[in-house]
Amino acid sequence: MSPSAAGRRRVHRSVAAGVPLAVLAALVAAAPASGASSGEPYVTRTATLGDIPLGAFSDTLLPGTVDDDRGVDLGGIGSDIYPAGRQGEFWTVTDRGPNGQIKVDGTKRRTFPVPGFDPAIVRIKVSGDTVKVLDAIPITTSSGKPVTGLPDQERRDEAPYTYDARTRLAFNPNGLDTEGIVRAADGSFWLVDEYGPSLVHVSARGKVLTRYVPEGLNLTGTDYPVVEALPSVLLHRKINRGFEGLAQLPGGDLVLAVQSPLSLPDTAAGEASRTTRLLRFSPRKKAVTAEYAYRFDPVEVVDPGEDDTSELKISSVVAVGGDRLLVEERTDKAARLQLVRLDRDADILGGAYDDDTTSPSLEQLDDPAAAGVPVLAKRLVVDLGTVAGVPGKIEGVARVDHDTLALINDNDFGMTDGSGAFDAQGRLVDSGVETKVTYVRLPRGI
Repeated sequence: MSPSAAGRRRVHRSVAAGVPLAVLAALVAAAPASGASSGEPYVTRTATLGDIPLGAFSDTLLPGTVDDDRGVDLGGIGSDIYPAGRQGEFWTVTDRGPNGQIKVDGTKRRTFPVPGFDPAIVRIKVSGDTVKVLDAIPITTSSGKPVTGLPDQERRDEAPYTYDARTRLAFNPNGLDTEGIVRAADGSFWLVDEYGPSLVHVSARGKVLTRYVPEGLNLTGTDYPVVEALPSVLLHRKINRGFEGLAQLPGGDLVLAVQSPLSLPDTAAGEASRTTRLLRFSPRKKAVTAEYAYRFDPVEVVDPGEDDTSELKISSVVAVGGDRLLVEERTDKAARLQLVRLDRDADILGGAYDDDTTSPSLEQLDDPAAAGVPVLAKRLVVDLGTVAGVPGKIEGVARVDHDTLALINDNDFGMTDGSGAFDAQGRLVDSGVETKVTYVRLPRGI
């Protein structure tokens, strides 16, 4: 445990990783149901995760992994949210851990102030205005070691640095930047990762069973099986914008969402594009069986205060019956949920746009539909940016019932970018952004 954790509330160590943690969290008042009488969507409940020292949390799961948490509390569990089967209970997943950017000599460096942090699956319960942590499962390699959240490959991923951006850290091929989560019928989990990008099958105890990556990635040195089963075109994913959304269809197939348009043929094309991709993966066949072109709305429609198209992202996809999905289009300040159906006629897998020599690329087309590309049709379900009480940076969406959604935000572990993120003693200057679970009722349903 770090020195900063002394005197703060402690997490009681469980007998083994993955068993309940005796952790309670703090509060925030539920927002009023202001839209109840108007027929518009409205917030019915808001619950907040309290301060849990990250060093104590990590040491409970994998003793000795974090020697100094630099005053950082548990956060980042808002990468996704998935119903756990009991009322008010959800599975969530952290991302790669606290990280930021500091500019040194005109170049941004990616910092990892708690490099020993290991991504974890966290089971939570919404109880009144509080989010309680019930269980936590560390994600580990075949030999039971932490995968860590450190980048995998030099020249493909950003180089990792210490909290002050002064000292270079080592790459780790086992590292995962985990995002979406679903739970399979056998109790195992499926996660998606931004680095590969990859689809990761994890046991009920958190051990990586298989990591599925794009053909040609050539990821070596891992302490778990790696299978090149995804289209090679995904090698052109934008840095930090790999897979983020994951859904499980009723039949068991998975849908993976690429967070942003691919950088194809180059970074400029990806930054300007509004076309990203969804993949359908069959766990039974262990293969991608379909691919779809998904078109963002203009950035100023999604977020009236934003004019940079590259800020558009898909952070969550949610199965809502049959082949239908809710797709979250967002910026850091606004989000809209669109309803789409995965039409067989819209499948582009193995076609010209999976060939990275095709010119123009899918990402370069100003109007893919006019160019003959079958783009998924969509219908707006709710503009969360207009719903009072919804936090920014919503990354996880779960369906509670026919007309209620649970949303969770990513608070980035209370971190901000820049040299002011830590004080002179190397302790976090917390942003004050809390992890919240927010229930939104849709009077008209989905």
